[in-house]
Amino acid sequence: MELALEFWYLFPLSILIATIAMSSGVGGAVFFSPLFILALRLDPTVAIGTALATEFFGFTSGAIAYMRSRLVDYKLAINLLIFSVPFAILGAVYSEAVPPVILKAVFAVGLVFIGFQLYNSWRKEEREKKEKERQHEFYKTYESELTDGKGNVYHYTVCNKNMGRSFAAIGGGFLGMISVGLAELQEYHLVARCKVPPPVAVGTSIFVVVITVFIASAGHFVAFLNQGPETFEQVLNLIIFTGPGVIIGGQIGAKLQSKVPEDKMKVSISVLFAILGLFMLYTLAI
Repeated sequence: MELALEFWYLFPLSILIATIAMSSGVGGAVFFSPLFILALRLDPTVAIGTALATEFFGFTSGAIAYMRSRLVDYKLAINLLIFSVPFAILGAVYSEAVPPVILKAVFAVGLVFIGFQLYNSWRKEEREKKEKERQHEFYKTYESELTDGKGNVYHYTVCNKNMGRSFAAIGGGFLGMISVGLAELQEYHLVARCKVPPPVAVGTSIFVVVITVFIASAGHFVAFLNQGPETFEQVLNLIIFTGPGVIIGGQIGAKLQSKVPEDKMKVSISVLFAILGLFMLYTLAI
């Protein structure tokens, strides 16, 4: 196989994308899929599979960092994986049955909606900070407690578990089909709906996504092999640069997340989701 140095710029770009993804919990494929389709003009199926493989490297790096920091709620993660993995497999198998443009349009609108809900959640929390009695009551009635590697203690309650399982299934299906969906829906459920502290929500979400992505990307790689050596070589020429980049960015993003105040992180995620959703709608219109 001949190395295509023309894609060298993907290395620094991947570091930046993975840093943003790991610090916010957003799936890196949200950035890579449009990049591969619009800038490199890859076939959508190849672009989605390559984005998933790239995301796997980045999320694995980030997951290791969050696991070392003890910011993963494993019990919650297993409950979500039970639903995300089977539907990711179904999504990958039937990815060609539904027109990608329809799925992307639906999910783009969903991203904007989730961003709006996260922003409203932040505004509500800001008002509740002034209500000391209610704040005290909230901390006394938590169901879960997690202590990270630095000794920080997080109290939270995972609300509406059936909604979380439904979002894991829907997100897993979307991830298998169009490479995005699982991380974003989990952010909405854990951060906006249940008010799980962002460090725990992001760390747990990344752990769930990396396992789900591994299953989904494996299916796409089998499809690449069946399409012939040219397609497989094209994918490898991209991953050679994106893989190391997202591994580095995954470590940087995990460290950066712990240094950003939770309220600012929530606002940043809400704005980012809205921008990504609008951008996806724009790519469908051109």
